[in-house]
Amino acid sequence: MATIDIHNLSGEKVGTLDLADEIFGAVNEDLLWEAVKHYRAGQRAGTHKTKARWEVSGSGKKLWKQKGTGRARIGSIRSPLWRHGSTVHGPVPRSYDYTFPRKKLMGALRSALASKLADGKLIVVNAFDVKEPKTKEFRKALNSLKVDKTVLIVEEAKHENHNLQLSARNIDGLELIVSNEVHPFHILRYDRVIFSQPAIEKLQVSLKSSVSKRQHKPGEGEDEAAKKPTHERRRKTRHEKAAEVA
Repeated sequence: MATIDIHNLSGEKVGTLDLADEIFGAVNEDLLWEAVKHYRAGQRAGTHKTKARWEVSGSGKKLWKQKGTGRARIGSIRSPLWRHGSTVHGPVPRSYDYTFPRKKLMGALRSALASKLADGKLIVVNAFDVKEPKTKEFRKALNSLKVDKTVLIVEEAKHENHNLQLSARNIDGLELIVSNEVHPFHILRYDRVIFSQPAIEKLQVSLKSSVSKRQHKPGEGEDEAAKKPTHERRRKTRHEKAAEVA
């Protein structure tokens, strides 16, 4: 079982935290790609619009008679063939959001956390004890934690830290989010991720319950036949059964 150091806002080590192997284990890059694609699709506004033939301004009168002029026949000035005409099969307002299985989302979240841990960019603090809502003091705390680029701060959902919100809102490249709203996209977007100890402990419990029951090691009391390769566990033919009876 892996462990991670717990620091305070002064950068001092105050303890360690055990990390579950089923959460901070292998990284599934394909699953991360799917989760990020789904999140970004939901963020699209989908407000694109072009005018159809019935929406373009202009008369519907036939410009000249059908035959006898030597010109191509035309029925309306709003034709898509003409300048200032309509658009054929143009985009219309729509939603790009689609359903994404919860098990895949939880698996992507586990992979994102494992990736940050492997890169050494996952930080855990015992608590965000911000006494005064001052950006300068909180910036010093981030410097103590060796945060020099973008950072994501994850706090427990039930813990309303008003001073933390006021201190962190004016820092460029920083986003504050609660633990029940964290997404793999948030974790991968920022260079470092800082969890409060209650937030990561609660998140571990939620992610443990989402791990598939199929992901287990075989027990010692399994049947020996089940451990054999597939080609050795074939069914007996009729002739082999008849030979055994004889």
